[in-house]
Amino acid sequence: MRFLKIFAALALFAALTACGDSKFRTYNGPEVTQIQVFKGQRVMHLMHNDRRLESYKFDLGFAPVGHKQVEGDGRTPEGVYFIDRRNPKSRFHLSIGVSYPNEADRANAKALGKSPGGDIFIHGRGPFYKKKKNRKKDWTWGCISVSDKEMEEIYSMIQTGTTIVIMP
Repeated sequence: MRFLKIFAALALFAALTACGDSKFRTYNGPEVTQIQVFKGQRVMHLMHNDRRLESYKFDLGFAPVGHKQVEGDGRTPEGVYFIDRRNPKSRFHLSIGVSYPNEADRANAKALGKSPGGDIFIHGRGPFYKKKKNRKKDWTWGCISVSDKEMEEIYSMIQTGTTIVIMP
């Protein structure tokens, strides 16, 4: 009898899980060792050593050309950074943080008498984007935006500490 209760509970859990629309996925493939972002081509590759695992198209900040200099400039940084945080409760569905600004970025902004800004993420679009009329490309404040479904996949594949190389 006890076995039947346990079996029934597991069956119920499995049914509820299957019906759920969870944004959290499981990834069991090769480790993503590097993220390569090509701003000009609007393509991001998730790499395992020299092997490309996945590629994604994306939107950038509203002023996409050039390296991020200061807070509010609408640019996405260029250079070598790493993933430094994960946000499962992002207002843009899911997000992973880029380690901008580094010491050089802070020094450059200080020389200009400004703040370098921060909070650069790879993120989904979330409900804000879906509700916005006349959507246009390159709408973020300097982040890299993919679809919510793509972000679910990316979020499952990338770990904190992964190197991200952002090229012009």
